[in-house]
Amino acid sequence: MNRSLAALAAALLAASLAVAGCGAGSSSNDSTASSAQRGAAAADAGGNEKSSASGSGSSTGTSKTANLVQSYVVRTATLTVEAKNVPDALAKARTLVDGAGGYVGDESTSLDAAGREHSRVQLKVPPADYERLLEDLAGLGKLTDRKVNAEDVTSQVVDVQSRIKSQQTSVARLRELMNRAVKLSDVVTLEGELSTREADLEALQAQQKSLKERTDMATVTLVLTEPEAVAAAKKDDGVWASVGDALGAGWHAFYVTFRAILVALAAALPFAALAALVWVLIRTLRRRLPAPSAPAPAPVTVPAPIGSGPEEE
Repeated sequence: MNRSLAALAAALLAASLAVAGCGAGSSSNDSTASSAQRGAAAADAGGNEKSSASGSGSSTGTSKTANLVQSYVVRTATLTVEAKNVPDALAKARTLVDGAGGYVGDESTSLDAAGREHSRVQLKVPPADYERLLEDLAGLGKLTDRKVNAEDVTSQVVDVQSRIKSQQTSVARLRELMNRAVKLSDVVTLEGELSTREADLEALQAQQKSLKERTDMATVTLVLTEPEAVAAAKKDDGVWASVGDALGAGWHAFYVTFRAILVALAAALPFAALAALVWVLIRTLRRRLPAPSAPAPAPVTVPAPIGSGPEEE
């Protein structure tokens, strides 16, 4: 009986130990599994972050590369062409620009002292047809002057774009602060700052528009002039030609002198007429006034001759 009780107690003890060991093993296995899951999740998150970072980095690098590859160039040119018929050449220039997809800008026409016609016109054309248009315009007549300029403004375009983005972000933040502001003084201060930043943003956008217009269309200034008239060479006819030239020069000098005398007489005639009128008035007055009486003559005393005295006997 005692042996059977002892064996039963030993069996119960062994069973309890076995159950405890299984529970401890399962709990340790569960904790290990959960830690592994957390580590995997962390690894996945890190991998995603790295992949997103690498993706964003690659996209940034691609955009920077694209920006560097794309260049912005302002192209301008000035052509001076001599044409016998300036209006006809100007009409042909307009036709060439329209065919290239451009348009005509400012235009002015004038005449010089010699009566020659000059026209100055500004032409806008896409950069793709810029070189071809220069060649066609040079064929309108005799090319006397050509100036071509190309200015790279890529750095300006990139800088303006970056400043516009920063300014837009700044304006958006100020608007958020205005929506959260409670005090009137804060609202007034934020409104003033917002107006300043919006004005700066508009100035940057206007600069960006100007750069875009200058790079999208090339500018060609065309100056059309009529050629100078060539004077015919004078033929030397000998002595008689010289005599005729001298006679013509003398006659011209006589005519100029006679004309100068006539002009001087015409200028002095009013004064001479006035002087004659005054003289006539004075003579008339003298005739009408009585003549003054002549004074009585004074007795004349004849002096005695020198050396006269009593005669000596």
